[in-house]
Amino acid sequence: MTVSADAYLAVVTETIGRVAAEQRQNVADAADLIAAALQADGVVHAFGTGHSEALAMEIAGRAGGLVPTNRIALRDLVLVGGDPADVLGPKLERDPAVAHRLYELAPIRPQDVFVLASNSGVNGAMVEFASVVKERGHGLVAITSAQHSGRMTSRHPSGRKLADFADVVLDNGAPYGDATLPLPGGGAVGAVSSITAALLAQQIVAEVVARLVAAGQRPPVYLSANITGGDEHNAELEARYAGRIRRGS
Repeated sequence: MTVSADAYLAVVTETIGRVAAEQRQNVADAADLIAAALQADGVVHAFGTGHSEALAMEIAGRAGGLVPTNRIALRDLVLVGGDPADVLGPKLERDPAVAHRLYELAPIRPQDVFVLASNSGVNGAMVEFASVVKERGHGLVAITSAQHSGRMTSRHPSGRKLADFADVVLDNGAPYGDATLPLPGGGAVGAVSSITAALLAQQIVAEVVARLVAAGQRPPVYLSANITGGDEHNAELEARYAGRIRRGS
């Protein structure tokens, strides 16, 4: 396979189509779980580390998305917890201990639901966070790469992976290593996990909104802050969830 923009487009197009077809039922199941939580006055908490944080940004606090959403990030250890030394070093996502601190720092209530994203699904912080989420009785949706995770050994002391804890698992369709276009001397370029995870996130949101509309409810959805009336619309909806959703981190 040649390395070019057109070759990458072909791979992405094929992967998107495959993921959309294969994950249709899982998207519906995730939407059922999230819609039920919102109807019980719950909030959706999204968490991803590394490039999987892009998934959390698709879920929480964006135009066309749900207002009752909160993004959890490793930097919360500084922005909420207070010590910059806590986030130094590239291997923080492998430390199971940080999961408990992140959970305690978040504005979580019993009826809340979680969407966790990790392409590998094996790092200690993410696996431990998933464990804590289920121990506390929350619904959990996981987005991961089945192929990549299946070829990895867990970095969590339990030997378990993110998918082992989830009520619903969605496969982002990314290959082992994420990149898709092989290079002649080894390695590859053209990662796809961020694109397919964003697709799944937006599909889930669309299905959640469909369920709320079918139930006769007005979905709490953001307008762009860059259109007339957007700020006022968003502020009114955010006020309903004061103290439960963080913005700007």
